Amino acid sequence: MMMSDLTPWGRNRTAPVPSGNDENNPFLALQREMNRVFDSFLRGSLVASTLAPLGWTATGPHVEVSETEQEVRIVAELPGLEEKDLAVTLHDGVLILSGEKKAESSGAVYSERWHGQFQRSLQLGPDVDPDKVAASFRNGVLTVTVAKRPEAQRQVKRIPISG
Repeated sequence: MMMSDLTPWGRNRTAPVPSGNDENNPFLALQREMNRVFDSFLRGSLVASTLAPLGWTATGPHVEVSETEQEVRIVAELPGLEEKDLAVTLHDGVLILSGEKKAESSGAVYSERWHGQFQRSLQLGPDVDPDKVAASFRNGVLTVTVAKRPEAQRQVKRIPISG
C-alpha cells in the first residue's frame, strides 16, 4: 500500500504522495486553498475559535501519517486527554481514533477550553495486518503503528550501476 491510498486524490494509484513542502504541486495548492476557505468560513464560530489553538480541526485532531515498506505509522496530537479517554480500533483497513474530553465543573462564567467527543477515520487499505497493531500514548501524543501483511511488503532489489 502506498501513501496515495490514504489521500482522497490518490486512491487506486501508485503515484508518490506529494510532500508538504512541494510549493509547485497543484494538489497541495488546492488543498491549502480549500483549508483556507473552510478556516475563513468557520472563523468566528465557537467551534473554530475553541479548536484552532489546540491544533484541532472541525473533524478531529491533526494527524501525521508516514509509511515504510513494513508499516504505517499514525501520530495524533491530543493535548489535554488521558489514555482512558481514547479508543483506537481497526476494522476492514480503516483506523478509527475516537475519544472524549469531559467538561470540568469549575464554575467558570466564561471558558474557551474545549470539551466533547471526536472521531477521526483513516483509510489504511487492505495491505495492513489487523493482528499487528500497536498504540502508545505519552505527553498528549498518540502513536499507532500498523504492520503491513508480508505479501504487501515489496521486495526491494538493489541494482548495481556500472559506469
